[in-house]
Parts: sequence; structure tokens; C-alpha cells
Amino acid sequence: MRIVSFKTPKPKSFSYRPRYYDPEKEAIERRKAAMGLDSNLTQSDKLRLQMQRRWRKSNDEVGPSTRSRMVSYTIYGAIILGSIYFIMFTDIIEKFLKAFGVTH
Repeated sequence: MRIVSFKTPKPKSFSYRPRYYDPEKEAIERRKAAMGLDSNLTQSDKLRLQMQRRWRKSNDEVGPSTRSRMVSYTIYGAIILGSIYFIMFTDIIEKFLKAFGVTH
């Protein structure tokens, strides 16, 4: 027995129109746009190409700084390991504490 009736909407249809894609033609158009020549790329594609070039340029600049960062990490590690060695295996800390009267 049906008391209340609700109208259920029909599912939306999906229309897929495949487009022809030629990767060689796309690469040629990108090269033209990169050289500043007249190309058939849309404004959004040109903007995307500019962003990719800037991203690559900023990533290329990162290279030398990683080497200097690695050297600084090595120096910090050596300092930390040296500190641990002096604290655990020498009596320098005991002498320091005795000098200030902390231990007997």
C-alpha cells in the first residue's frame, strides 16, 4: 500500500565526445610558443607553459643549495656526536659540577 509518492529524478546523461590528440603536433606548438613564435595554443595553454618553465627554472636553482645543506647537516651531526661523547665518556662534566658545588 502506497501512502506517499515521491518523484525520483532520472539520472543525468553523460555525453562523451572523444577528441583527436596528436602528441607530435602538440610538442611542435609548445616549442613554437616557447620560442615566442605565433602558435595555435590558447591563452590558458600559454600560461600553463610559462608556469612549467618557471617551475623548472626554480627547481634547477635548488641543486647547489642541497650540497651546502648536506655539509651543514654533517657539521651539526659531528657537533652533536662530539657533545654526547664528552658528556658520556669523559669526566669534564663531573669537574664542572664540582667546581660549582653541585655534587660532592
